[in-house]
Amino acid sequence: MFCNRDRNKLKILYWEHNGFWLFYRRLKRGTFQWPTDSTDPVTVSNRELRWLLDGLSLSQRQAHLQVTAQTVI
Repeated sequence: MFCNRDRNKLKILYWEHNGFWLFYRRLKRGTFQWPTDSTDPVTVSNRELRWLLDGLSLSQRQAHLQVTAQTVI
């Protein structure tokens, strides 16, 4: 995953079977809350990726707990 200097464009390279997918997202307004703490690679979960793509910080202190659907009989 790569972010530009203005933090309004994001590119994600994803390998699948025999080739790469390139995902590109550009914000019309605002910026991505890109981590600036270290120069080391950062591993993110699927949930944290959704936060990042929605313009939220990776370290959500008040995020909702993950909901799991259950069947009611």
